[in-house]
Amino acid sequence: MIRFIDLFAGIGGTRLAFEQASSDIGVNASCVLSSEIDQRARETYQINFGEMPQGDIRGITSFPRFDFLLAGFPCQPFSYAGKHQGFGDTRGTLFFQIERVLKNEQPIAFLLENVRGLITHDRGRTFKTILHSLKGLNYNVKYLLLNSSNFDIPQNRVRVYILGALKITPKLTLMSDVGAADSHKFKQLHKQTLLLDGLIHRKLVRDILEENPDKKYNCSGKFVNLLSRFVGTDFKLLNGLRLIDYRHGHSIHSWELGIKGECSREEIEFMNSLVANRRKKVFGIYQDGKKLTLDQIRTFYDKPNLEDIIASLMRKGYLKVESGKYNPVCGNMSFEVFKFLDPDSISITLTSSDAHKLGVVQNNMPRHITPRECARLQGFPDTFKCHPDDKFAYKQFGNAVTVPVVKEVLKDFLSNNLQALRWWDSITVKYPQLSDQSKHIFLSS
Repeated sequence: MIRFIDLFAGIGGTRLAFEQASSDIGVNASCVLSSEIDQRARETYQINFGEMPQGDIRGITSFPRFDFLLAGFPCQPFSYAGKHQGFGDTRGTLFFQIERVLKNEQPIAFLLENVRGLITHDRGRTFKTILHSLKGLNYNVKYLLLNSSNFDIPQNRVRVYILGALKITPKLTLMSDVGAADSHKFKQLHKQTLLLDGLIHRKLVRDILEENPDKKYNCSGKFVNLLSRFVGTDFKLLNGLRLIDYRHGHSIHSWELGIKGECSREEIEFMNSLVANRRKKVFGIYQDGKKLTLDQIRTFYDKPNLEDIIASLMRKGYLKVESGKYNPVCGNMSFEVFKFLDPDSISITLTSSDAHKLGVVQNNMPRHITPRECARLQGFPDTFKCHPDDKFAYKQFGNAVTVPVVKEVLKDFLSNNLQALRWWDSITVKYPQLSDQSKHIFLSS
């Protein structure tokens, strides 16, 4: 029996993955403690697992005996004051709570999950601090960077998975793979592999769509009318398009939809040209999108009525001037949907703040993706119950782990290390200072 604890548990995706992985290799597993500070997430956890997690980890001082620690901890800045080896102080961060539990309880192994940026945060020093701290607690560590899209999940989501074992060097057969950079490259690669290798069709966005979603998820009539100005009546032309004002390329802008007021063909042409050219290095390298003077604008858009076009756009609120320099007024938050997913590719990364603003076109109707579709994009089974309030459900699935990825990581770890871990009694003879608790681990199922 493997006894585990589930910290920063969210809605329980990591627990679900651990239970699935253990079952697949024929080992019983039991969650003996869970902790989550967000009350709404705790409600969803209780609905699905029949128990209410404890609250803030900082208030938990007593733990039952356990063998494995799971934690998807938040990434926070670390302090480096007074350190001479490049390693920071973890006090004041939530990672310090994981350190505290590992130091005091000495479980045999752990899995930590975090965003990809943890590795490069503060020029890599945060990650070095974490690894240094874990090593100081006598844990040997390996980590993986994995993309959910490589695990038959139609979402571009790269996360870091940190695995550790006490006094044992863990073995893994999985290798880091960050996958395709975006949905467009994924689509190209997917077509190539189907043609060249005859590989089995990977799951795509179309495969996770509900057949008859509630009409409440349809885009508003007003927004649909604005979209029709851009695509006419064939809304499938929205597939893969992003609605964003400060980028050019494969996108739709507020001035093309007329969100602040309908624009003429020349006004649209000018704004698109401005967005495309203001990023050029010829206008400076001090920032990505530069404010440009009238003379600079004339180098790429020099129409006789340029000043009239600019004045009209300023009256409508699409353009502003500061110290004689012009800049678009971005209206990205005014879009009901900021990205229409391509049903023949993968989704962009779900996030807690804007999962509800992802859209699809189904039966030629633009709509928002549903909470159930968000759950599927994270690999949760349809038996998993969503929070009854959509607002919280969207946030929770945006924050969740991708269950099948965590499952495969844990299966790989357990399959390659379980035998060594089961022999811990003989190994600990060399380390008599270890507590009796850490010897009672990974008993056979």
